[in-house]
Amino acid sequence: MIHLFKKKKKKDTRPKGGIRLPYVGFFCLGIFFLAVIFADVIAPYDPQEGDLFSSTIPPVWQEEGSLAHILGTDMLGRDVLSRIIHGSRMSLLISVGCILFYGSIGVTLGLISGFMGGRTDMVIMRMADLWLSLPAIIVLFMLASVHGPSAKTIILTFGIMGWPNYARIVRGECLSLKERDFVRLARVAGCSKLRIMFSHILPNIMNTIIIMATIEIGGIIVLTASMSFLGLGTQPPSCDWGLMLAEGRQYITYASWLVTFPGLAIVITVLGFNLTGDWLREILDPKQKLR
Repeated sequence: MIHLFKKKKKKDTRPKGGIRLPYVGFFCLGIFFLAVIFADVIAPYDPQEGDLFSSTIPPVWQEEGSLAHILGTDMLGRDVLSRIIHGSRMSLLISVGCILFYGSIGVTLGLISGFMGGRTDMVIMRMADLWLSLPAIIVLFMLASVHGPSAKTIILTFGIMGWPNYARIVRGECLSLKERDFVRLARVAGCSKLRIMFSHILPNIMNTIIIMATIEIGGIIVLTASMSFLGLGTQPPSCDWGLMLAEGRQYITYASWLVTFPGLAIVITVLGFNLTGDWLREILDPKQKLR
């Protein structure tokens, strides 16, 4: 009779341990890279081709909308959907260019600072502090006055202002790794300092660099759009999303789609990169796995 009073064990319906895939992030990035790769095939029109007789046609679901222009046209009669699709290439190009430029500078200086230590470390870190104290907007205006507003100006600005963050993080990782046994064995084996830094230490911090780069792409897309919106980035007739926002803001009262759809493109893309970056951090960062 004792077994009658025993409580039945409830089945554990809780989800088992594991890292969930960022389906929303993958979906957003899938749309973005689909537009980047197949822009020439997907875009129904040439993004630079306009027709003044088809100026400011509303989207297809609004009154007077047309199936020929699903998201409508701008003030010059250019198809909004085609310009958004081709604008994805410009956003990715600038973002990757910025990260490769200032990421390579920051990683190199961070490795040298963390591995060499002493005065070298002090000088590089004080340079990083000095750079972080500079107002980015002043540097942007200076470069824009010298080189003119363009994608090149954006990449140069981010290259000058963005490397200290990479240098600081890489330096911290290098300080902990250079005391490991594999680095000591490499020194005993007679490896040069450059080989130890770039062949032994750098591969062990690539996870951190990949996570930073993935998360920062979204931020760079927003900053690029902001610069183009202020007239300091890409110039007409470019398909940059920020430039589309700047061109459409004066027509927002009766042609709101000119700013709505480029803004949605920025939101979806940045959301995709941020969610995917957080997922990569959980996958690649050992500290996150322990938590």
